[in-house]
Amino acid sequence: MVAERVTDAADPRLADYRHLTDVALRRVLEPGGGLYLAESVKVLSRALAAGHQPRSVLTQEKWLPDVEQLLGDAADIPLYVVDAEIAENVTGYAVHRGILASMHRPVAPVPADLLANARRVVVLEDLVDHTNVGAVFRAAAGMGADAVLVSPRCADPLYRRSIRVSMGAVFQVPWTRMPAWREGADLLHGAGFHIAALALADEAVSLDVFAADPPDRVAMVLGAEGDGLTRQATAAADSIVTIPMTGGVDSLNVAAASAVAMWALRVRDRIAGYPDRDGPTWTS
Repeated sequence: MVAERVTDAADPRLADYRHLTDVALRRVLEPGGGLYLAESVKVLSRALAAGHQPRSVLTQEKWLPDVEQLLGDAADIPLYVVDAEIAENVTGYAVHRGILASMHRPVAPVPADLLANARRVVVLEDLVDHTNVGAVFRAAAGMGADAVLVSPRCADPLYRRSIRVSMGAVFQVPWTRMPAWREGADLLHGAGFHIAALALADEAVSLDVFAADPPDRVAMVLGAEGDGLTRQATAAADSIVTIPMTGGVDSLNVAAASAVAMWALRVRDRIAGYPDRDGPTWTS
């Protein structure tokens, strides 16, 4: 691998990093699936471990040994070395996490394929806060979810902040976008899933009651910050589930709620004799 020193912020080799928003990166025509940015050595390490491919890497001199060790003999990956001022001029912000890597966005799995061997799935409907999306993915990984489905309007899990907050869990938990609810409900029901919508409603069943004897396959649906789930989501649900609260608090942050719900199901699964999840699907 040959590190290429770049001293001009306008150098065309740095085009992937030049004030491009995450939305703009998704629209890059080459590759067809678009790009995303991985920020920090740890995040790039986890992306590589998940099989994701860099298009190029941008770093500064002090982090060059770490990056070279991480990339190994990958001579076909351009490695650009710049000083801190050039990095900030190119990206529009202070790059202080070691590296930025322009990554090929992988092809999203077919939802039916993702559900085929899953038992516990988290569904995110229209979350707009990338921090919450990342936190949900971290909870999903830690609490044994087999997959995450995100709605067409949900924030991108491969947004830089989502990746960072998830501590790389977006590369660990299989995920894909689901279709709109009419088709999405058919997809989940066709795969044998019981749709449980986490919401406040008069007819809601308490989470502890639901988790005491849960269906074999559960898709736990969580809604947008503030507004919660849409009417289409609750109409598609087989059960409305609520987390019992005290102290005059009616609900939790969506990421915290996802962790509580998945923990409750995990405890019941362990009592029932299912082993903890090992990898992208449950072992048997």
